[in-house]
Amino acid sequence: MDRTGEMLPAEVSIVEVGPRDGLQNESTVLATATKVELIGSLRSSGLRRIETASFVHPQRVPQMADAEAVMAELGPSDPGISYIGLVLNRRGLERALATPVDEINFSVSATEGFSQSNQAASVEEVMASVETMIPLAKESGRWTTLTISVVWGCPFDGEVPVAAVTRLAQRAAAAGVDEIALGDTIGVAVPVDVSERIRAVRSVTGVPLRVHFHDTRNTGVANVFAALGQGVTTVDASVGGAGGCPFAPNATGNVATEDVLYMLERSGIATGVDTEEVAATGRWLGAQLGRDLPSAIGRAGGFPKPGLP
Repeated sequence: MDRTGEMLPAEVSIVEVGPRDGLQNESTVLATATKVELIGSLRSSGLRRIETASFVHPQRVPQMADAEAVMAELGPSDPGISYIGLVLNRRGLERALATPVDEINFSVSATEGFSQSNQAASVEEVMASVETMIPLAKESGRWTTLTISVVWGCPFDGEVPVAAVTRLAQRAAAAGVDEIALGDTIGVAVPVDVSERIRAVRSVTGVPLRVHFHDTRNTGVANVFAALGQGVTTVDASVGGAGGCPFAPNATGNVATEDVLYMLERSGIATGVDTEEVAATGRWLGAQLGRDLPSAIGRAGGFPKPGLP
């Protein structure tokens, strides 16, 4: 129990999604070497799970067209490091399994509107495909995760029934997935809703949960804290707050890694990650992209040191 009276975890694992989710919506397409440099900087800051590539059609997401080249430059991960690749279909899975990615992250939408926009297929078609791919990825020795997107709200269908989310979570668990990520793809969640939906999913499956928040309406860090109160210990975040979804109107960046780290550090929760190094990497990434990224810590810095103005 922390000093607020909340039951909070002693340690939290950050899944860094900047090199994939953070870059996929940027107008500037970074060179392969720059992406590899970014991943190296994130790794040196103490981040251990890093989403490095998306194995999707390059015409749909040109920012991720060099997925194989990025993985070839990185090579097999060092012990304790896990590289994650996003896969949306069987062809993407085949491409991913031909690289040294350690984890395969599948994705399914909780709504028909977003499913058609994001994957040009129905929710049932996507989930049925995921159910066949999870065993194939596990047979290849890869950790498997499923991200359920638009859990808290959809830009096309509006409110999302809780049952739509729990049904997908149950099916993923039955297929043998190792982890389920709940995604607030357009950044509409608030802490009360976060707590309620995590409890609902926990009522139907014991598969470990992860959360993925966008900071579109400045609720990202508060939502992370609410998830911690429900026992979630794995959180997605993007260096600098880079990101967005090309298939979701007005969806801005993911919650910034350094902002989440500051909140955790000041709350006495260990991460093993150097907040100042991540903030410096965020500022460097902004320079590569030609714009200031939205991270509050990247702009204002951390807690002031004695003697400094």
